[in-house]
Amino acid sequence: MESRMNSAIIAGTGIYEIPGFEFEKKQVETPYGPALVNIGRKDGFDLVFLGRHGLDHTTPPHKINFRANIKALQILGVKRVLVTNAVGSINREIPPMGLALLTDFLDFTNGRSFSFYDGEKSGLTHTNMDVPYCPAMSRKILELAPTFNLQIRSHAVYVATNGPRFETPAEIRMYDRLGGDVVGMTGVPEVVLARELNIHYAAVAYSINWAAGLEENMEFVSGKMSEIRQRLASLLVRTLQELESLDCSCEKALMVMHPPEA
Repeated sequence: MESRMNSAIIAGTGIYEIPGFEFEKKQVETPYGPALVNIGRKDGFDLVFLGRHGLDHTTPPHKINFRANIKALQILGVKRVLVTNAVGSINREIPPMGLALLTDFLDFTNGRSFSFYDGEKSGLTHTNMDVPYCPAMSRKILELAPTFNLQIRSHAVYVATNGPRFETPAEIRMYDRLGGDVVGMTGVPEVVLARELNIHYAAVAYSINWAAGLEENMEFVSGKMSEIRQRLASLLVRTLQELESLDCSCEKALMVMHPPEA
């Protein structure tokens, strides 16, 4: 399939296929290493589907090559990306099996390659993160959610941790006091890298457990969410299909302070 793609879905734990699509596996070579993606078409609509943890779901959060993944999407021509994040709930208003649009984040990761712009040949840049997630695509998700019998909270602050270990109860209490609503291991630096490449990026978190210390036992509901995840995947496809022009600042986020070397 040689046509340039415009739309992509990135998913992690729990979503391994998109209903109605047949995909071809493709390895995309990037300056940051290869990225494995799935390319499919349904009713004339082209879609790139990327699993963060690899095609066989064996790559742990702290080993994901986020730069290769996002760069591969740019190479394929992708400008609009919708993602899912499996999370633990900190906010009692987002119980397990609940869904929420991400609107901001707190970054507690370390040791990850979090930028395409490391100086020297890439130049000195800063990225505006006033609105990390595309508001235009987020609004469309909320508009279409009832069609798929899904209730999605309109806002949530995502706390990004390194993994693969879970957080301690003391850490969760700290995140709560800082304003965090949900906690996960894969949302950052992915959102930052997409922003650096002027890619429209919006995210829906789905809770699979209460965060550490909030309940006596950390029970996971991931196995009970199969139908919800299928409807969520279908919602994201419909959103991408119905998007027209986007009224947002996503394509103007990069602020070049010093141009790269010639």
